[in-house]
Amino acid sequence: MDEEDIFEDSMLMDSEDASSLEDIKEDSYSDPLAGTVVGLVKTHYKKASDARETEETRWIQAYRNYRGLYGPDVQFTSTEKSQVFVKVTKTKVLAAYGQIIDVLFGNSKFPITVDPTVLPEGVEEAVHFESNEDIKKANAPSAEDRKLLPGETMTDLKERLAGLTDKLSPVVDLLKEGEGSTATQVTFHPAMVAAKKMEKKIHDQLEESNANKQLRVAAFECALFGTGVMKGPFATDKEYPKWNEDGEYTPTIKTVPQTSSVSIWNFYPDPDAANMDEAEYVIERHKMSRSQMRNLKKRPFFRDNAIDMAISSGESYIKEWWEQAMEDDAQESKAERFEVLEFWGNVDTDILKGYDVDIPSELSDVDQVSVNIWVCNDKVLRLVMNPFTPSIIPYYAVPYEVTPYSLFGVGIAENMDDTQTLMNGFMRMAVDNAALSGNMLIEVDETNLVPGQDLSVYPGKVFRRQGGAPGQAIFGTKFPNVSNENMQMFDKARVLADESTGFPSFAHGQTGVQGVGRTASGISMLMSAANGSIRNVVKNVDDYLLAPLAKAFFNFNMQFDYDKEIKGDLEVKARGTESLMANEVRSQRLMQFLGVVQNPVLAPFAKMDYIIREIAKSMDLDPDKLTNSMSDAAIQAEILKKFKAENPTPPPPPQAGPPQPPGAAPQGPPAGAQVQDTQGSGGGTIGTGTAPQPGEQGFSGNTGGGPMQ
Repeated sequence: MDEEDIFEDSMLMDSEDASSLEDIKEDSYSDPLAGTVVGLVKTHYKKASDARETEETRWIQAYRNYRGLYGPDVQFTSTEKSQVFVKVTKTKVLAAYGQIIDVLFGNSKFPITVDPTVLPEGVEEAVHFESNEDIKKANAPSAEDRKLLPGETMTDLKERLAGLTDKLSPVVDLLKEGEGSTATQVTFHPAMVAAKKMEKKIHDQLEESNANKQLRVAAFECALFGTGVMKGPFATDKEYPKWNEDGEYTPTIKTVPQTSSVSIWNFYPDPDAANMDEAEYVIERHKMSRSQMRNLKKRPFFRDNAIDMAISSGESYIKEWWEQAMEDDAQESKAERFEVLEFWGNVDTDILKGYDVDIPSELSDVDQVSVNIWVCNDKVLRLVMNPFTPSIIPYYAVPYEVTPYSLFGVGIAENMDDTQTLMNGFMRMAVDNAALSGNMLIEVDETNLVPGQDLSVYPGKVFRRQGGAPGQAIFGTKFPNVSNENMQMFDKARVLADESTGFPSFAHGQTGVQGVGRTASGISMLMSAANGSIRNVVKNVDDYLLAPLAKAFFNFNMQFDYDKEIKGDLEVKARGTESLMANEVRSQRLMQFLGVVQNPVLAPFAKMDYIIREIAKSMDLDPDKLTNSMSDAAIQAEILKKFKAENPTPPPPPQAGPPQPPGAAPQGPPAGAQVQDTQGSGGGTIGTGTAPQPGEQGFSGNTGGGPMQ
């Protein structure tokens, strides 16, 4: 069995820690215990659904404000002709969403990193889980021995440490050289190497599951509805295209960890929890077709016979009220789909014993254990122990604005709901008034006209007047235009929307900013103030989503991946807030700091490799493709040193001047003159000397042909 088969078999659970329902007989579907499990899932689902009704009402209103739709509760009077809807909510939501995405993906990578754990002072800087006994027994050089002496190169260091060659020769191929902590120190940090490999592993897994796209979907719902949800890691079979030499298609199927966004509409968490750390359970509602139901058979630990029986029972998906409210056209309530409930949470141990689920010995005395259950049409499609160690519920809900007593947050649309209503009202009044004031109100004296005429008015209309009838028959009245007053009120409501959302209009392209915003420095100050709102949101994304998701992938690889080189005493960090500072500002500050550490006294204390990588990131460049490792940098420095030794810089050529006759004394400035401008740019000064007196030669006031008498 190769490593891929081992990884696939152990992807979700170890045989000692998890169990499936494969051994249950087909006639067990009539067992009352099946009803117990299904009833438990449905009871939790109903509880969470009922508790969500108030939230669903708010989300529907937010959706309508985003789409520019009036709800059935809005009733227009007979005098209101205009039904215009000003989509300011959409503008604000897209502005917030765009800024969140710009911050999170400032350097085009998923904003997480893996670093060696920082240990207390006096403890080894990095620790690595090393299973090779030969390396454990090898005598590695001390920290002092590994330091580069002043003027010493990597080649000199290796020659100085040549005495260790014999001791390390049996395991030299197994040693991993890591980057040094400073530019003048070379260290062997296996944990640093493990951190980089683990980080690359997680980034590859996230890229393979299209995590960037999934995060953008979650960020959009976070801005609009107030909460964004992601899920992972979960195992799925992925098909990799492959053709043999004969042109036959022989794809490779691998079980890989995936992540995905979860629509807030299909997310039913524990209603008594204020955050995911407090949640006892989570239920995800799936809408599946027949082909999607059959594809569940390819996933680990799903029961084929249960899936077949659920399909044979017929479609069971019934649209919720909010689904019908979000549809543009009214449709039938039942869809040709199956409703599948995915449950993550705790169940009584006795129920699992009735299902012949093997419970680990360390959990045999507990009352409840964490499980994963899939239910459809009253059939248990999957029932397994929670495969993760430690047990987690693999859902991560991030609030846009934290509410202290609810898991769901508050979004842009809810914050400006009232102001959106005001803006719509003032705009409708302005449009109706403009329509009235733009047309004449006609008054007709019918006694002066021939009876039976059409009294409608249009250009070129001819009215027939009765003979001998005195006075004017048709009068016109102009309705006053007060739309400017309505628009002033509209502008005030828009200012309130800016304040309630924390996103001023100039942040998303509005022109005509007055006051301090008319200058470049003023705009910078206003944008910095506007970033305060998004800073809290991105911090929430780091704390509630990115950090736990990255930690889950880290634990997943530590538990199920057999690659020893990625394992170590490491920690994962979310880096979303690092991009809050504009790249131009970061680049400028990094260059200033780089100039400071050019001082030979300060250079040993600077992490030059980190500085160079951060400069590349601030320029939206990939540091992995542009920067060398410490060992490669030492080689490049040695090459440059030899090149300069072999090709010394020639002295500057002497400055050219006018040709001098042989034996002539070199010309120079007059005595006492201070020459400061050698290029003729006008920057010189007049030299100090004695001015000629009247009657002396050179005095400009002399007139006539001879000396003054």
